[in-house]
Amino acid sequence: MPVDHIRYDILAQHALRGVVRTVLADVAAKGLPGEHHFKITFATAALGVRLSDRMRAQYPETMTIVLQHQFWDLAVNDDAFEVGLSFNGVTERLAVPFDAITAFYDPAVEFGFQFETIKAEASGERGAAGTSPEISNAPATRLPAQPSQPDALPRPVAAKPKASAPSGGGTGGGEVVRLDRFRKK
Repeated sequence: MPVDHIRYDILAQHALRGVVRTVLADVAAKGLPGEHHFKITFATAALGVRLSDRMRAQYPETMTIVLQHQFWDLAVNDDAFEVGLSFNGVTERLAVPFDAITAFYDPAVEFGFQFETIKAEASGERGAAGTSPEISNAPATRLPAQPSQPDALPRPVAAKPKASAPSGGGTGGGEVVRLDRFRKK
C-alpha cells in the first residue's frame, strides 16, 4: 500500500471540524435557526478542555453536551468554543477545543460527523497543521439517519460503498459518505 505523504485523512478531519466551527460561530452570532440543535461529544482529558473538577470527575473520558434551549454566552474562536450550561441546577462554563470533539450531531436534520482520534507519533513526522498526527485509516463519516435518543449519540457505522442506488425517490434515509469514494482509480 502506498504511503500517503500528504495525509488526506488529517486534512479531511480538519475540514470537517471547520464545518462544526462555522455552524457554532453562526449560532453564536444569530442564535439557533428553526428546530436545529446539537449534541457534541468531546474528550474531557484532551489538551485545552476546561471544565470544573466536579464535571471532570463525573466524565473522566468523554462528555456529551446538548446545545438546544438552555445554553448561554456561546463564544467561538479559531481553535475552540466556550459555552455556559446548567448541570443539575449548577451553572458551568466549558471550553472545548475543536480538536477534542469526537462527534457532532444535529438531530433536527439527522446529520452529523464521527471523528477519529488523532494521536502524536513517536517518529516525530510533522503533519499539515504542525502537529505530529496519527489517525486510523477510517475517515470521518456522515452519520446515517437514526431515531434520536435524548442522551445518546448515534453509534458509528461501518462505511461501505453503496451498490448502484435506484434512480428517483429514495427511502429518505441518510447515506454514509466515504471520502475514498472520490479518489481517482
